[in-house]
Amino acid sequence: MRRIIIITALVAISLTTMAAKKKVNNTQRSGQSSAIRIEPTDWYVGMKNPTVQLMIYGRGIRDAVKVTTDYPGVVIDSLVRLDSPNYLLVYMNLKDAKPGTMTLKIDKKKVDYRLKAREKSGAERRGFTNADVLYMLMPDRFAQGVNHNPQVKGMRSYKEDRSQPSLRHGGDLNGIREHLDYFVDLGVTALWLTPVLENDSPDNENGYSTYHGYATTNYYRVDPRFGTNEDYRRLVDEAHAKGLKVVMDMIFNHSGFEHPWTSDMPTKDWLNLPNWLEESKGSSNPEGTHFQQTSYKLTPVLDPYASKTDLRETTEGWFVPTMPDLNQRNPHLMRYLIQNSFWWIENVGIDGIRMDTYPYAYADAMAQWMKELDAEYPNFNTVGETWVTEPAYTAAWQKGFALSADGSDPKLKVSNSYLKTVMDFSFFDKINQAKNEETDGWWNGLNRLYNSFVYDYLYPNPSSVMAFIENHDTDRFLGNGRDTLALKQALALLLTVNRIPQLYYGTEVLMNGTKEVTDGNVRKDFPGGFPGDTHNCFTKEGRSKSEQSMFVWLSRLLHWRQGNKVITNGTQIQFIPFNGIYVIARQYQGKTALTILNGTSKAVAMPVDRYEEVIGQTKQAKDVLTGRYFDLSQDLQLKPRQSLILTF
Repeated sequence: MRRIIIITALVAISLTTMAAKKKVNNTQRSGQSSAIRIEPTDWYVGMKNPTVQLMIYGRGIRDAVKVTTDYPGVVIDSLVRLDSPNYLLVYMNLKDAKPGTMTLKIDKKKVDYRLKAREKSGAERRGFTNADVLYMLMPDRFAQGVNHNPQVKGMRSYKEDRSQPSLRHGGDLNGIREHLDYFVDLGVTALWLTPVLENDSPDNENGYSTYHGYATTNYYRVDPRFGTNEDYRRLVDEAHAKGLKVVMDMIFNHSGFEHPWTSDMPTKDWLNLPNWLEESKGSSNPEGTHFQQTSYKLTPVLDPYASKTDLRETTEGWFVPTMPDLNQRNPHLMRYLIQNSFWWIENVGIDGIRMDTYPYAYADAMAQWMKELDAEYPNFNTVGETWVTEPAYTAAWQKGFALSADGSDPKLKVSNSYLKTVMDFSFFDKINQAKNEETDGWWNGLNRLYNSFVYDYLYPNPSSVMAFIENHDTDRFLGNGRDTLALKQALALLLTVNRIPQLYYGTEVLMNGTKEVTDGNVRKDFPGGFPGDTHNCFTKEGRSKSEQSMFVWLSRLLHWRQGNKVITNGTQIQFIPFNGIYVIARQYQGKTALTILNGTSKAVAMPVDRYEEVIGQTKQAKDVLTGRYFDLSQDLQLKPRQSLILTF
């Protein structure tokens, strides 16, 4: 979710006028001229589902009389002629096809189309799990590679101005690739990159640009300012060689306004342009089409009492005026999106998908995608952004939720999403409240985390829930300060509880900032990632004393976590915070890891006897964070806000 600009809830934009201004450019860019363009750009034989949809772009292509091929094993099942004259859908069956280049005959035109062999079976594609730690970064803000091209011919606009937090800064894929050893040294195991696909949108006078990547204008092309499709593949390959996975950020809910679909919609219902709004409010702009901006309220999707108006505003409203809302109920659009996700798995070898704005799209269509993805890639993983801070809401989106609708109760709107991993916004919300509070009473401080984990019984699979303390859409955990005691408590908890942990880039070197003025202030450049940087946090020598201390502390914890079955496979026992102290135990095959947090700003004693059920007769334990040994035959004396991870 990205609230990129602040606008009123009801917006009216003349799509007719805006489309006219860019019709020539879009026609040229999308191939809707005498040339023909096909998406997907190529495809794979040997898929469980042998059917492939080809979306063919070209001026007047809809009215082609015949589409044929004599390639062995390829059968053209059907042609679908859409509302626009410039699109034609061809559905082909490749069940008996072999790899090679086929010739597609479209009336008198001939187009070559490549069929590829798969490098791996679907079952061999393994996704991220709770054994991983994901490191989220923004390519534009992380690092710039050598031979970076500051100007890309043909892009609508291109400004690199690092002094402006909302403009492009010039990071790219090669910059990330050149720092893979940094991630290995730190100890993370997977990289989540915010979207890397083409965002060919103009910058404006208010400093707005699409450096963030969430306004796709080409689903089969890496943004040239980040690099090429080949650069992306090279990054993934070299990451794999170093034991790192790569997670791709995708968006099915919306596209960028400059996508050809906006000015030349394939069908009248390709985008959500709800007539119900115009009928209810009347037309104040006869030239244009009115549409509703989303309410940003996700509750109507599951609310058994939700009004149709509220539900429509959530699922049919545009996220912002520059991001048209896609109608996933259109089966041809959904087939296009499903295929696109498969194509990037096969073509680049990504190890997971993070799906943006998950509940804003139509739930049934997204469940269809997840079901098909799981059938083709049973060991793959996808995490969906479900930004509600109540565990009951989040749990309802996880695959196999116990209350999934079977049709017996018309009020129950929850159906099986088939989504394996959901994002724990409750953990994020509670830890960010707790950092500013004393742990006393029943509800404040670290009690908030205890009370959140209490509801893990709702999740079909708690170990496949992704937890985090910050990301690109939130304030940095440190805010504008550098309270390392609170940060260490948050990270100690994040990396030892029954979750898939996600870190945000730069936390390990105390990057801070808030969204008070602009999102760009929580998306600052990684120090040392760009030419001319005098401060270089990629090296020990370039870090300040406090930055190096934090890096070493977190790296020690991350490397300890790698391959640690106590954390990935162990049972979890939590104790109600007592005397301000919160204790969680993880246990597996006779081994124990005990996370102990003093949630107060004063020194306190931890009565060891209270935790006898997990400590047993153990007399000594080692602290992972410092290497120091503690005597468990007597009460532990804890410093203010101290964090311990004891193993025995």
